[in-house]
Amino acid sequence: MAEIKVPELAESISEGTIAKWLKNVGDLVEQGEYLVELETDKVNIEIISDFSGVITEQKFSEGDSVKVGETIAVIAESSVGSEPADGKIPAESMAEPTKMEPIATIADSKEIASNQKADQSSNQRPIASPAARRLAREKGVNLNEIPAMDPLGRIRKQDVTSFQQEDKNNHQTIAKKETAPEIQDESKPIIYEKMSRRRQTIAKRLVEVQQTAAMLTTFNEIDLTAVMDLRKRRKDTFFEEHDVRLGFMSFFTKAAVAALKKFPYINAEIQGDNLLIKKFYDIGIAVAAAEGLVVPVVRDADRKTFAEIELDIMQLAEKAKTNKLALKDLQGGTFTITNGGVFGSLLSTPILNGPQVAILGMHKIQLRPVAIDKEKMENRPMMYVALSYDHRIVDGKEAVTFLSKIKELLEDPENLLLEG
Repeated sequence: MAEIKVPELAESISEGTIAKWLKNVGDLVEQGEYLVELETDKVNIEIISDFSGVITEQKFSEGDSVKVGETIAVIAESSVGSEPADGKIPAESMAEPTKMEPIATIADSKEIASNQKADQSSNQRPIASPAARRLAREKGVNLNEIPAMDPLGRIRKQDVTSFQQEDKNNHQTIAKKETAPEIQDESKPIIYEKMSRRRQTIAKRLVEVQQTAAMLTTFNEIDLTAVMDLRKRRKDTFFEEHDVRLGFMSFFTKAAVAALKKFPYINAEIQGDNLLIKKFYDIGIAVAAAEGLVVPVVRDADRKTFAEIELDIMQLAEKAKTNKLALKDLQGGTFTITNGGVFGSLLSTPILNGPQVAILGMHKIQLRPVAIDKEKMENRPMMYVALSYDHRIVDGKEAVTFLSKIKELLEDPENLLLEG
């Protein structure tokens, strides 16, 4: 027998949730084949088998939490019991059965079972295999409560497993009933849905940020006329040369990097009583995925061209949609940009992506009348922007000036070339 264990996932991840079994008990599996999909705090990971054989046991069900190093399945590496390719029965399989299990007719079984159950009730000690007793001790299950499926009345390991799962399901049902809010009108439809591990993690971290950081937000608005004119003039040539569309995110990423270089504390984090000021610029781009917001990272954004940034963002967004993001795609960002404007948000207050100390929020581009001078008004494509920051290390003046710098760069995008 070979055990399938939860592998080392990442330094910060010690457990996960069984999202989906890709193979079932009794299935034949080849070495290197995917067995189970594991949901972690950040990404879903598919665990492969290091062995070939038949799955004899799944120790956890979908929705159960498992820890790194824990055995989640057992595989029988022996091929005995499977039908040979030529259809002939191997000679060894025709040998006399072992003496581990008694051989009896159905009538004999009923008589033996009757006698054994009588002995069981008199001795108050159920008949069980050693494996069943060991598993019952490990799981804290009372053997007297387990019904035996064996006609001889003997409790086997699978009986303990089945009983434990049924008992767990009953407890979950009771817990749901106990924790469910009181409903005045039972005819009203309602659904109880368990939060995914990722959603639980998102909820936990957002609450932690609000409890530990002194978060404030400052706002400004940007006239995107120059950026939109530049995109209109260059978009076709840009696509022909780089096979990627010129979007707004590359402009905002470049502007953010230029502003971060001038205000290094906004590209820092707090570690105990120290400040960790980062001299590299790995920019997180928030992406809405099916199970919640994820923030993949564009590495070394200061060294990349507009085309390289757009290509990175496109590839990361596609990986997020198809649930193919790896842990390395999500770790180590220094600053985050989130764009609620794609969903129609006109103004919002973004929450910090800890341990980062600032996040830039983009919003919907909307035509608004703007005073050009004392006598002239024009309709301009305007965007409200927000910078949420940790006031413990970022002062208000620094935050306001940082956001003003981004506004300055985007209203005259040629400056982005000069800023490098």
